Amino acid sequence: MKKLKIFCIQHVPFEGPAIIRDWALRKGHEFTTLNLYSNDEFPDIGNLDWLVIMGGPMSVHEHEPYPWIKKEIEFIRRAIENSKVVLGICLGAQLIAKALGVQVSRGEHPEIGWFPVRINRHAAQKTGFGFLPEEITPFHWHQETFDIPPGAMHLASSALFPNQAFLYRDRVLALQFHFEMDLNAIQEIILHSGAEPSPEEYVQRAGVILENKQHISNNNELMRRILDKLEAI
Repeated sequence: MKKLKIFCIQHVPFEGPAIIRDWALRKGHEFTTLNLYSNDEFPDIGNLDWLVIMGGPMSVHEHEPYPWIKKEIEFIRRAIENSKVVLGICLGAQLIAKALGVQVSRGEHPEIGWFPVRINRHAAQKTGFGFLPEEITPFHWHQETFDIPPGAMHLASSALFPNQAFLYRDRVLALQFHFEMDLNAIQEIILHSGAEPSPEEYVQRAGVILENKQHISNNNELMRRILDKLEAI
């Protein structure tokens, strides 16, 4: 298996690659993190094989407080045009959607905690992601969502947000939810989220989130299988 050069964009210190980095290092791949909150420079597109884009509390529309957003969207667009494997999670998925020219918008309610997602079985089988179960319970922490880009395969939906995942050109994967977070990563996002969100139908308190940590192991295993699938491209 070819040794990959994987570059990971991180927007805030408390939303890192978690088990994605562990998987990459175990496989012997190079793994470099670009910390945009520290003004790290984007690399030359030719120096990477994969681009992994993590989450963050900001919006793709907040260009003024985060001047790197426009540059990042253009960088993602160039990575896609150059046939790189691109994986975006949460904000990263929204940035991919924006780079592909579709709308990213704010939903009426946030989705925070453990909520089920249904997999589009036809699309999953057709794209080689048939190992994903019909229904899964990933971790969510978002309120914005995206349209599905033209030519992309719609992969997943939840009761609150119909667009939860898509695959574009077999090598660009956008996941609104978090398979990659281990317990430490979940504790970090809770710790740095500020005031505890008020419980709603689709918002769980920190205690409820941590009480349901049994979902983590299955989600992490699905993340590894997704990475294995992308690695085989």
